Amino acid sequence: MKTSGEYKKLAVKVYHGYGHKHDLIVYGHVFQNKAIPRRRYTNNILSNILHLLRIFFVAPAPGVKVQLEWEGQVIEGISEADGFFKLEWASSVSVPAGTHPVRVFALDKSNTKIACGEGKLIVPHVTQYAFISDIDDTVLISHSASIFNRLRVLFTKNPKTRKAFAEVAAHYKLLSLAHTQPDVPNPFFYVSSSEWNLYDDLVDFFREKELPEGAFLLSQLKKWYQLVKTGKTKHEGKLVRVYRIMKAFPRQKFILLGDNSQADPAIYEAIAKKYPERIVAIYIRNIVADNGKATLDILSPLEAMGIATCLFHNNSEAIIHSRKIGLIQ
Repeated sequence: MKTSGEYKKLAVKVYHGYGHKHDLIVYGHVFQNKAIPRRRYTNNILSNILHLLRIFFVAPAPGVKVQLEWEGQVIEGISEADGFFKLEWASSVSVPAGTHPVRVFALDKSNTKIACGEGKLIVPHVTQYAFISDIDDTVLISHSASIFNRLRVLFTKNPKTRKAFAEVAAHYKLLSLAHTQPDVPNPFFYVSSSEWNLYDDLVDFFREKELPEGAFLLSQLKKWYQLVKTGKTKHEGKLVRVYRIMKAFPRQKFILLGDNSQADPAIYEAIAKKYPERIVAIYIRNIVADNGKATLDILSPLEAMGIATCLFHNNSEAIIHSRKIGLIQ
């Protein structure tokens, strides 16, 4: 349990939450001292290295009571061993589609508010489709199959200099408007093996590349000595996160997008078999050519179930496929 002195140094980090009318969820972390710092962009490699080390030199604060106030309701929770918290609640009022500000407080033993973090709650419009996408080597060139190359890019690049795959933004923009209107975009959920340490960098990268805004569901926070394991997580965790999204939005059909550098094909296969009537299409980037045959062996039976699948190298191929199945015009 924290002492009163330690409580005075807490910081609360709140991530984009999501929900649908009466089913809402917000994630975050409680840290000792300062939260993960925002990045100042520079082409200086040393500066980029120092930033990466700073965001992995974190001191989580476990066992801290957190509180969110929403439309007269008070929602409370306790930070976990790694400082992570998850607040889920049913709103007493219907929540309109849009982005809503939220504030989460850390409380001391006397329930006094001693730290506050601000975030956003994204309530998507009710549309026909929703999209769940991986990030690394699906949207962002990350070299996940090679830890040396992945760390090289992480240490030397920033969200303004990192590269997205050609035409991925164009494809995702078209998908965001699939069978809907510009003022009622389809929702996007970005589920990644990247750690929460990288949250701000990923949000900035998506804005820089003009990709559709969405909710991020990332992997467990890591410390500096775990950097060699960055981007690696058990696939069960990612599977659970996708299930939670689908449970939260039971009226929408889903399109899944990933790559074959890690476990996306197997994860999406499991989801498609559990919810065959709700999965419209699965897109897999063939980032590891040697995995191509094994990926097709997974996707082919799903085609027989009536789920459209596409193993592609370039997003131009994925766009052609999306037009072919009538997903986009």
